[in-house]
Amino acid sequence: MFEIVFLGTSASAPSMHRGLTSQVVLHGEYRFLIDAGEGTQRQILKSGLGFKRLDRILVTHGHLDHILGLGGLISTFVRWEAMDKILILGGKSALDRIRDLLFGVVLKGKYPPVEITLQNLKPGPVFEERDFTVTAFPVSHRTPDCYGFVFEELSRRPFLPEKAQVLKIPPGPWRGELVRGESVTLPDGRVIDPEMVLGDEQPGTKFVHVGDAGRTDNLLETIRGADALVIEATYLETEKELAEQFGHLTAHQAADLAVQAGVGTLILTHISRRYREEQVLEEARSIFPETFVAKDFDRYQVKRGECKKV
Repeated sequence: MFEIVFLGTSASAPSMHRGLTSQVVLHGEYRFLIDAGEGTQRQILKSGLGFKRLDRILVTHGHLDHILGLGGLISTFVRWEAMDKILILGGKSALDRIRDLLFGVVLKGKYPPVEITLQNLKPGPVFEERDFTVTAFPVSHRTPDCYGFVFEELSRRPFLPEKAQVLKIPPGPWRGELVRGESVTLPDGRVIDPEMVLGDEQPGTKFVHVGDAGRTDNLLETIRGADALVIEATYLETEKELAEQFGHLTAHQAADLAVQAGVGTLILTHISRRYREEQVLEEARSIFPETFVAKDFDRYQVKRGECKKV
């Protein structure tokens, strides 16, 4: 299961009710901050998440409404939080701006006793953990080196307790070893193979996050079959020409992508102050009913075949 907490959901500039773009994705003990618009550290505190283990930062692109909050956030991290290292991943153009911000302004002349690594993103795996992966993929926007991210659990074969009961496998470490695909020898000398107690392989949860995007045709195959898709909807279809001019999507385009890709749930963010939330939701739901418009501090849990607000 993945959980996403929206810290900021406004486009370009904050509004009375929406902060600038930022969100945290959680999976077990792991936490990933995606983008950090102005005011992100305050939003983190208001959300109740706190700063602990928030040492992996993924950047979709280098526009200021997505990175300016890194200045204050990193300043707080290196002065007040017990972090040994901070990893920031983004495209080259984004990292160039972030490097100027952090080392030319915030930390100028005072390198902290914290290992700050700026890692250039390339399409492909970003993190590969025991039970899930994070993969970066290219996105088209107005600036080069823009990326989206796929969070995906590894496929697994479920343990079938009814088969274990028939075989009289007692509770204990043997069941865990069988789930890991290992044969076991029981206390009575019998050898049990995983094939005897595991079901058919089932795909894991797939959750996709896209930041700003100016087209959708190049996203289709990457997004296909996602249990949930988070993507921008900066404009309505009545202003499609403006959306094209500035490299953004309409709610209609985002919903059409969700239909084509067969996603389970669509969550729209990066909402312009020119529209009411109801307008964005109405346009998208007319095409893809399982659509939600994220608000600041909304939390969604994403499981295989299910996405719900909590």
